[in-house]
Amino acid sequence: MLSMNDLTTGMYVVIDGDPFELLHIAHLHMGRGSGSVQTRIKNLRTGQVYERNYKPADQFGEADIEKVKVKFIYANRGEFWFNEPDKPQNRFSLKGEVIGETGRFLKANTEVTAVLFNQKIINIIPPIKMDLKVVEAPPAVRGNTAQGGNKLVKLESGAEVQAPLFINEGDILRINTTTGEYVERMEKGLP
Repeated sequence: MLSMNDLTTGMYVVIDGDPFELLHIAHLHMGRGSGSVQTRIKNLRTGQVYERNYKPADQFGEADIEKVKVKFIYANRGEFWFNEPDKPQNRFSLKGEVIGETGRFLKANTEVTAVLFNQKIINIIPPIKMDLKVVEAPPAVRGNTAQGGNKLVKLESGAEVQAPLFINEGDILRINTTTGEYVERMEKGLP
């Protein structure tokens, strides 16, 4: 078991049965009282980030986290299918609840990172930025900048993102998968 003094940024610990990554740690000492640790932690199962304070009496288990590369093949009826990059015959599927919001940016043959806890995949981490093709884009209306000059476009993965008015069908956009926001146009589609 780990005490609050053993905690370091980037460490994986088990809190209430779930694995957490320690994003930030600050030791606090208040006057005559005992010290405490102020943390910012991320639940690896759900992706939620919390800020918590811990006292010297608190104990933590060290989480046995493993990260492996897998390749996304396709999605069908709420199931996402993957295989090992070197062994295409080793296929497995994950439910949409495990994938969460990450699934909306996955496209075929994308290599992603699978996070394993107790030999079970609990999360998928896609590349931070992905290039996706626009399949639906409403036409830009001249003078339509009341909403900041953006419009909702649909990508080949099924995700919908806000993009500038000059984006058209066939364009390839770079999307930040962490925030779900448009970054830049990588390639202009054919008119």
